Amino acid sequence: MTYNDISGVPAVPTIPRISEAEWRIMKVVWARSVPLAAYDIIQELAATKAWRPETIKTLLNRLVKKGALGYKQYKNLYLYYALVAEAECIRAESESFLKRFFDGALEPMLAHFVEEHPLTPVQIRGLKRILDRKEGRR
Repeated sequence: MTYNDISGVPAVPTIPRISEAEWRIMKVVWARSVPLAAYDIIQELAATKAWRPETIKTLLNRLVKKGALGYKQYKNLYLYYALVAEAECIRAESESFLKRFFDGALEPMLAHFVEEHPLTPVQIRGLKRILDRKEGRR
């Protein structure tokens, strides 16, 4: 367990900053419930990205160093698995985005996206339901 240096209280694990390319790797790993060999990750990404295997292995190593992925060795294979949950990473990235672009204010961000992007009547009703539920919690 990691402890806060000052108080001796257990430290809250930090969510690593993940680049866009690293997100693609993480999405492949998160989609599976078992550790994946680099070969499997390379094959999965070959369908959508023109990355060389060496590029993917470099990204895997970066994610291990950042603490986003772990691995275990089985014979001559390295099997990679997520150390952070997708929901935790989305939450951290969302908070970072909100702080950087909207000074942490949620209402202007929502207004921006609603104003700038076309919404179908079904999407509008869905958003209204979400807001109604949120209002009911108060």
